[in-house]
Amino acid sequence: MTDKRSGSVPGFDPFEVGRAWYDLATKAQNVMTEFVNRQMTTGFTQAASQPDPMVMGRLFASLLSDPGKLSHAQFSFWEENAALWQRVLNAKPDASPSKDRRFKHEDWQKNLALNALMHSYLTGANWLRSLIANQTGISTSDKKELTFYTEQLIDATAPTNFAVTNPDVIRKTLETGGANILQGFGNFLDDLKVDAGHVRRADNEAFQLGVNIASAKGSVVLRTELMELIQYEPTTEKVQAVPLLLVPPWVNKFYLFDLQKKSSFIQWVVDQGYTVFAISWVNPDKSHAHKDFEDYWMEGPLAALDAIRKATGQRHANIFSYCLGGTLTACGLGSLAAQNDDRVNSATMVATMSDFTDFGDFEVFVKEHSVQTLGESLKGPGYVSSADLSRLFSLLRANDLIWSSAISSYLMADKAVASDLLYWFSDGIGMPAKMLDTFLRVILMDNALAKPGRFKLAGIPVDLKQIRTPLCFISLKDDHVAHWQATYRGAAQFQAPKRFILGGSGHNAGTINPPSAGKHGFWTNEAFPDDPDAWLAGATRQEGSWWTNWSHWLKEHSGPVVDARPVAGGPLPTLAPAPGEYVRVRR
Repeated sequence: MTDKRSGSVPGFDPFEVGRAWYDLATKAQNVMTEFVNRQMTTGFTQAASQPDPMVMGRLFASLLSDPGKLSHAQFSFWEENAALWQRVLNAKPDASPSKDRRFKHEDWQKNLALNALMHSYLTGANWLRSLIANQTGISTSDKKELTFYTEQLIDATAPTNFAVTNPDVIRKTLETGGANILQGFGNFLDDLKVDAGHVRRADNEAFQLGVNIASAKGSVVLRTELMELIQYEPTTEKVQAVPLLLVPPWVNKFYLFDLQKKSSFIQWVVDQGYTVFAISWVNPDKSHAHKDFEDYWMEGPLAALDAIRKATGQRHANIFSYCLGGTLTACGLGSLAAQNDDRVNSATMVATMSDFTDFGDFEVFVKEHSVQTLGESLKGPGYVSSADLSRLFSLLRANDLIWSSAISSYLMADKAVASDLLYWFSDGIGMPAKMLDTFLRVILMDNALAKPGRFKLAGIPVDLKQIRTPLCFISLKDDHVAHWQATYRGAAQFQAPKRFILGGSGHNAGTINPPSAGKHGFWTNEAFPDDPDAWLAGATRQEGSWWTNWSHWLKEHSGPVVDARPVAGGPLPTLAPAPGEYVRVRR
């Protein structure tokens, strides 16, 4: 078995199959030994993703406190099942197609046994959901946690996840003589061996950094312990005077913004006549365990701004930030405002939260008991690996990122996808233990950014209301990571000149939406009411990509045009060609 998932499976040859199973058994023994050893060194994922037993206890107490309600729920459940089995006994499957895309195969409607299994599963799932939703004796926080883990259970037990009850898998198994199961088990072992943290579906041999992905021309002009600063070569004779700094999340590699050339945001912005710099974060190890939130600001954007001034001769710079990079930028702007430092001319924050009153499903992982356990589990390694973070984020969209991917790779043995986005997703970054503790306890649990002066950056109290830098907030309508209503509420607390753009699609796909694709559309509204739904009700939908609309706004804050600034021979030394060295480190 090889790591490349070709999807090609041999015909049924008992000798070949026997030899392959022997090879897999040997490989499995070695992989499982390595896997067990890794689990002994860190319990991060287990600590983060286990439900609080006290919450389960409160649920049972609530259920038992109202026997009448519980009896009624049980009766409704049996009543629905009785109707289902009556149809089975009459050999009349329910032919109405399910809205659940997992059951799109025609056999779920035509085959009596599969039809009964599907409806039995959906009936049970809906019953469990309503059982939790109708509980009045538990807190909103407890209900949110129970709802999340109930959905995890429902997703995990879907009949489509099992080879013997998935008609697509059954058909392929018959066609290949079981070779797909053999190949799929090999894929599973490959993922386990490299501790990917997720089901890998991308063709890892389809892309090469600096060649056909992350290939925009430029050079590393500054390196700190936490980041490399890349300056990109201009493609126009004239550029806007004020340069642009890209600040990505510290848990992702920057080249989401420099995928293939046709969808590269960085290349597009360079072609619009901007001098572009980008931060490439380090992939931390134990030597970074002491690095905290303030270090990421001081050795990241702040150090970059100093270098950009030397490189361009410009006192001011614009910032474009994304997700957690935007949260870091907001903190930094608050610190600069407290010092009357106006070096940032404007700031764009995409899919960024700054008020964590409600931070979605991720909230179930951030409770005192889990944060304390996390801290204990990280004392040894000193950092969270990208694989652990990937496992945690995958739980937020389990159907898409775990179960459907597992079916495709482990049961169907489908050919690996040559997707630049999937390739990037599989290439993550970890986080130092100290940084994680500050982020969880101060930013999330205490929601310090929403409390003026509560959060301190290098000893300087941060008050987002004191920021006067012009701001542009961009959110995505179908974002499952940073819900747009939550990002809007965070944006509303700023008193600086600001505007809000709502793009179509989700967290990543809605962000990387080049104008040439002509997809998704976006909404604009110059007003800024407190209520996000009121903003949307008064917004105008426009076709195409928000990139163009944002670029018009950015030019208003970018000064006159000047001669282009070649990187080679410039004021800063060139340390390495883009995309640099930090981006190549996988852990």
